[in-house]
Amino acid sequence: MENWREISEDIVESLLEDGSNPELLYEVEHHFVCEDFDKLEQAALAAFKLGYDVEEPAELELEEGGTIWGFDIVVECELDVEAIMEDVDKLAALATQTGVEYDGWGTYFQE
Repeated sequence: MENWREISEDIVESLLEDGSNPELLYEVEHHFVCEDFDKLEQAALAAFKLGYDVEEPAELELEEGGTIWGFDIVVECELDVEAIMEDVDKLAALATQTGVEYDGWGTYFQE
């Protein structure tokens, strides 16, 4: 497993250094992928039952060829590592429990 705290700190730091507004709420997208659609669907359902806003699964093309299934969970929160890590910890554990891969998170610059 990757060091999600370090990655999260780097993302937040980069956004703030670039002038992103720390006073706003951000839409943070948590990414999940799996080759098995049924497992991915189970993970999406489990996240929904926990109260998360789950987007529709989609088939994604891989850069090296082939396809994989994925979905995003969108959470509105402050651009704060601790707040984001609460969800990262829960969602990475959910991914492990359901046999899918937590593929990180992202958000967009806001003025």
